[in-house]
Amino acid sequence: MSVSWIFVVAILIAVVGLGFVVSQLLRLRAGLSRDVPEATFVDPAAFGLSRSGPTIVHFTAEWCGPCVALRRVVEEVCAELPAVAHVEIDMDADPEAARQLSVLSLPTTFVFDSEGRQHYRASGVATAAELRGAVEPLLA
Repeated sequence: MSVSWIFVVAILIAVVGLGFVVSQLLRLRAGLSRDVPEATFVDPAAFGLSRSGPTIVHFTAEWCGPCVALRRVVEEVCAELPAVAHVEIDMDADPEAARQLSVLSLPTTFVFDSEGRQHYRASGVATAAELRGAVEPLLA
């Protein structure tokens, strides 16, 4: 192989590697849902969490367009699963709550159990299937 072919192959490998890294960063930034690696606890009374079952908490703001879509999804899931409570927190009205949970983008959704342990977190508009999948194990 000539030196120019080796150079071309090296450039192609670098471009593919860079593309992979960029795609992973964009995936993380897009707010795809993720499992919570270690238990995060909050005071159930401070966030108005249900003491009898799971609670879906989502942060919103009046100016947030996607928050309206998420509200519909959360209401749909709560209507299907009446044991699931719903708390909506306006980030502009309660910035301290957002700070406590490191909310940096809207909408952000959490699922907590009755003891205040966080089981799910997602930024962006979660689907009904994702939310059901997060809360149904907590209903058993």
